This record gives sequence, structure tokens and C-alpha cells, in this order.
Amino acid sequence: MAFSIADIIKQQVSSAAGGIQIPANVQNQVLGGLSDSILGSLTQTATSRGGVNVITDLLTGKTSAAKSPVTSLAGSLFAKNILKNLNLGSALNSSLTALIPTILGGVTKLFRDQNGDGKVDINDVIIALGGKIGGGGLFGNILGSIFRRR
Repeated sequence: MAFSIADIIKQQVSSAAGGIQIPANVQNQVLGGLSDSILGSLTQTATSRGGVNVITDLLTGKTSAAKSPVTSLAGSLFAKNILKNLNLGSALNSSLTALIPTILGGVTKLFRDQNGDGKVDINDVIIALGGKIGGGGLFGNILGSIFRRR
């Protein structure tokens, strides 16, 4: 079964957020907002100057998810586009935003050297996505071009 990058992010969000009490009336909005913020951050980073290197450093572990500019941007997008409108309180907002490095770390682990050749390349991405790059939209296409260049 093939997965899109968006599917993988959603799975990581659901897993990471499992221990946080999110009000039922906004749970879908919060979880979707986390997913959209992370995917948006990856996409914006990939299309920005130097973004290919930032994402490569994240995928190869050269930069940890906690210190990555991708994580910082995802947190900003989440705060601006989701949390600002929900009035969940600072403690819950902080707990939710603190999930982003964990989620991104989980996503990047899925793409690390899947085929055992000692490097991260397009083959690892294809394996992590279940055999094909599909449904990942712009980011999936950009990932393909990143690794074809290396």
C-alpha cells in the first residue's frame, strides 16, 4: 500500500497527540492544523533558497528535528493559522506546539536509509511511501528532484 507524505504526517500527528487532552469540539481542527502546518513548512522550506539543504540535513540527521528551521516554521504556521483562533489557553497551546519536533522526528525517521545502502536517497523515500511517490503533491515532487540531484 502506498502512502503520501501527507498520510505519513497525519499518522505521526495522531500518534504524538494521543496523550494530550484536546477538546472534542476542536480536535479535528487541531490535528489537521498540525498536519497542515508541518506539510506547509516542508513545502515552503523546499521551495525557498537553500531549502533543499535544510531538508536534506533534516532527513539525514545532520540537523535534529528540534533544531531544524522546518520545525520553527511549522510552529509559527500552527500558532498563526490554528492556535490564534481557538483560545485553548497557553498551557495547551504550548503542549501542542511542543509536539512538532516529535512529529517531524518521526516523519524523518521513516525516510532514513530504508534500503541499507548507508545514505538517504530517493529510493529510501519511495520505500517509506510504500513503493511510489504519490499524493504528496508539490512536496513529493520536490523530494524526488532533491534526491535525483545528489
